[in-house]
Amino acid sequence: MYLKSIELSGFKSFAKKSELNFTSKVSAIVGPNGSGKSNIAEAFRFVLGEQSIKSLRGKKGEDLIWNGAGDLPRANRAGVKVVFDNSTKFLPIDYETVTIERVVHRDSVNEYLINGSAVRLRDVVELLASAHIGASGHHIISQGEADRILNANIKERKSMIEDALGLKLFQYKKQESQRKLEKTHENIAQVESLRREIAPHIRFLKKQVEKVEKTIQMKDELTGLAQEYLKREDEYINKIKSRVEKEKRPLLEKEKELDKELSSAKSVLERAKHKDAKSEELITLEKNLHKIRDEKDNLFRDFGRLDGELSSLSKMVKKQEEVAQSIEHKTVTLVSVEELSKKVEEKIKNARSLKDTNLLLQILDEVEKILSDFIDHNKDKVDMSLLLDSKKEIENLKNTKRQIEKSLEEIKERENKLSLQHNTLKDDIDKEKDSNRDAEKAVFRIMAESGEVRSQLHSLSLEEENLRTIEEDFKRELTELGHMIGTHALQFASLTFDFNEERSLQEERRRKIEKIKIRLEDAGGIGGADVLKEYTEASERDIFLEKELADLAKSAESLTELITDLDNRLSTEFKVGVEKINTQFKEYFSTMFGGGEAKLSVVTPPKRKKKEIDELMGTEEDLSAEEAEDTEEGIDIEVNLPKKKVKGLMMLSGGERALTSIALLFAISQVNPPPFIILDETDAALDEANSKKYADMLENLSKYSQLIVITHNRETMSRAGILYGVTMGSGGGSKLLSVSFEDAVVVAK
Repeated sequence: MYLKSIELSGFKSFAKKSELNFTSKVSAIVGPNGSGKSNIAEAFRFVLGEQSIKSLRGKKGEDLIWNGAGDLPRANRAGVKVVFDNSTKFLPIDYETVTIERVVHRDSVNEYLINGSAVRLRDVVELLASAHIGASGHHIISQGEADRILNANIKERKSMIEDALGLKLFQYKKQESQRKLEKTHENIAQVESLRREIAPHIRFLKKQVEKVEKTIQMKDELTGLAQEYLKREDEYINKIKSRVEKEKRPLLEKEKELDKELSSAKSVLERAKHKDAKSEELITLEKNLHKIRDEKDNLFRDFGRLDGELSSLSKMVKKQEEVAQSIEHKTVTLVSVEELSKKVEEKIKNARSLKDTNLLLQILDEVEKILSDFIDHNKDKVDMSLLLDSKKEIENLKNTKRQIEKSLEEIKERENKLSLQHNTLKDDIDKEKDSNRDAEKAVFRIMAESGEVRSQLHSLSLEEENLRTIEEDFKRELTELGHMIGTHALQFASLTFDFNEERSLQEERRRKIEKIKIRLEDAGGIGGADVLKEYTEASERDIFLEKELADLAKSAESLTELITDLDNRLSTEFKVGVEKINTQFKEYFSTMFGGGEAKLSVVTPPKRKKKEIDELMGTEEDLSAEEAEDTEEGIDIEVNLPKKKVKGLMMLSGGERALTSIALLFAISQVNPPPFIILDETDAALDEANSKKYADMLENLSKYSQLIVITHNRETMSRAGILYGVTMGSGGGSKLLSVSFEDAVVVAK
């Protein structure tokens, strides 16, 4: 036996705590009318989760609480506690004894407890549903509800049968799955909507990312070229600088020695007693040559500096020309844009007054032509102001260079004349044999060697000046590239290359770098980290939504399969259950009526025309279809009484209906026996002969379920193992008396 006891405290007429222990297969509850015995059946409904106060014969929760009478004050709460023996684990909870309690307060607040722990109503319902127990159904039949299954329509009857067969749990799972499926479809629609919303933005970002990636690719290419270019240029500068310094050092020392020897020779000549005109002339020539050569050296230095400035400025002009030819750098004047706007506005103004489509299309073509002409007219325009200024500067430098060249030619002519005089004088002195001529010869030799040294130093100075220009260009390139690709990308010190190549290759490399720099500037720089980040985030969001959509679709598919499986199982279990019920129904019906036949049949409502439905429903609503059709199955009951031509429920008398409903209820209970059945005066309409049959069926049914019978029938009482009497005390509250027939029999023996 699963049901051990029920305890009522302040519930309806039970003012004081009252407990009924169910130790017998059949327990009977008896008492006079109005004593409150039916309140025990309602207490079972209450504690098992019944939410309809009306079915508990009340209007609000406060009506279920003892309201006071006589010496008994009113209670503030009503509580019912039912105790189950769970040693067989028929309830899916790990306790040997399970106590379920429900308490209602005067403010209609309900509390639910399982083994003393507060829980939700849903927890109670799910726990009991797993054991085929509910607040209402075939296992709690109250007075006046015995023939409810006969009076119900075919759909309601089917629902009762499904509940009795223990299919409620499957239906609950199906409903839950349908709710989840509906929610899943809503989520799918939301996710698809989100993906549609972000798709255009992702496409836009993708185009931007492609530009950024192209820029990054150009940046990488520029980095590689720049590192090689800068490394080679740095090596070239250092190599030339080292060579010039190495070559210049001995020449400077040689020049110093020659100057010293020249000073010594001049001293000899000046001290000579017989200094003649040739010596004076020689000294004068030497001074003039020295002066002219210094002047020539200064002009050569200026010439080298101008040459470097011209080279640098020419490169800048070339770069400006390349930038100017780029379409992205085209500019137009505000005046020309305003003129364009006026032309387009005039065309649009004319178009508004037209209704002819062909004329409108013609005006659109004219607007397109105006815009096209404007673009064609302005795309070849170039702002040449900077270029003109630079070219003027180049021209000025070239003029200065030409003047220096002219001065150099004049100095060379003077130098050549002095050199010729010097050589002539040298020949004359060489012919003379006096002692002063040695010093004079030394002067000529020193001047010749000094001229050669000066010439070499001059060449090295020109090379140094050119190298200085190259070094300045190198530093400028280093700064520009550092700003463009980052200083970290210019760590070229550790790179190694084959440096034995022609200088023209390095110049070609520099031109490539300049072209890439211009393309990067046209592309708007090499930024785009924010675009890449936003695109990555948007793409990851879209991938996440795509994955979520796939998961939702998979979940929807699983739920659909589950619902289909549940439908198939419900259909199969229902049909098998109906067949089993029919077997028992036929047997009980035959026992109650001494023959005859009865069965349940699964039927589908026939199609009804719109007019017939309107008449039945009393509505004038307009249906969109010619016919209304309800294909949901239901349960019909067919009976055939013995010795009578009665084959329908409508033709049964009140007693016959009561017997039929009892036979059907008992048949249902025996097919899928619940742990206990409560029968509240279901035998009230039976006569003495049928009461015995009813009692026999009770005794047979008690083999499968524990029975609690509320009755006035003596025959029914005789089959109970324990009898509870309910009386109304002097204070107006219900009281319990109990008699255990099983214990009495043992004592009597």
